[in-house]
Amino acid sequence: MAAPRRPANLVAAACVLPVTDVDRSIEHYRALGFEVAKLTDEYAMAQRGDTALHLSLMPELDPLKGAGCVYLYVDDADGLAQEWVEAGVGRTVAPVDTDYGLREGAHVDPDNNLLRFGADIAG
Repeated sequence: MAAPRRPANLVAAACVLPVTDVDRSIEHYRALGFEVAKLTDEYAMAQRGDTALHLSLMPELDPLKGAGCVYLYVDDADGLAQEWVEAGVGRTVAPVDTDYGLREGAHVDPDNNLLRFGADIAG
């Protein structure tokens, strides 16, 4: 009888965000400080530090009915918000302190994908 197999370790994850225009999304995420690589006409990858976002073409997407959401843990929520406001793309909501110990803000891209971000208040 074979020994039970140990569960595989998960080593990383990437959020896949639906977009209606890959080239527009590439420029948007580049303006936010991501390194972006277009892999095909329908797919791109945006990387910033250890965080990867995948951008997948969905021409039928209705951004008012369905979009993506990702939570980004950061070391400086106020600094990131300021950087993204200065980039002049999308809509960035200033961070606020939460009662659960995080300082959180948000950013919405052209396809209504929500990027929530937060940093430990104590840190």
